[in-house]
Amino acid sequence: MRHKGFILAVMTAGLCIAAWAGDIEGKVTGMKGQSVVYVDAIAGKTFPAPKEHPVMDQKGLVFVPHIMAVQQGTTVEFLNSDNVQHNVFWTAIAGDKKAGHNLGTWPKREKRPFTFDKVGAVALLCNVHPEMAGYIIVSPTPYFAETDDSGNYKIKDVPDGSYTVTAWHEGAKNQSKPVAVAGGGKADFTLSK
Repeated sequence: MRHKGFILAVMTAGLCIAAWAGDIEGKVTGMKGQSVVYVDAIAGKTFPAPKEHPVMDQKGLVFVPHIMAVQQGTTVEFLNSDNVQHNVFWTAIAGDKKAGHNLGTWPKREKRPFTFDKVGAVALLCNVHPEMAGYIIVSPTPYFAETDDSGNYKIKDVPDGSYTVTAWHEGAKNQSKPVAVAGGGKADFTLSK
């Protein structure tokens, strides 16, 4: 009998823990292509910088991936996989021109790191190939997701609470809305230029 009571207590504790976090799901419509959705800053919470360094490649004279979402504090490695030299620069982060930066120009197989400490959209450019453009979206929290081709997204394991969720899309105005997470939450967006 004691054994059954212990199992029941462990199962009950497991269910309680599971109820303290959920997924925020939804759909972004109004614009074609990929969007990024993220939970805005959470008052009183800071998050350690991720240890992994995602790679933004330059391959076939394009940035790959075209859009990359990262958490604030992430170091991104910029790789040149082309046989020609490339340059990576941005004029601002989230409209702040003081946050503009130029990583310089480098040959094939070289990487250049940069740590993104400022939140917002970073429009990547190459002054060797002006037709090249890409984006890094820096989220203030680890709770973010990129949409699929149909605009669906799922931000996993968000602690229960009330938050503001923001949707970003290339060429559209950002849209923010409140969402309550209680074992899960839902937020749909319709974006426009």
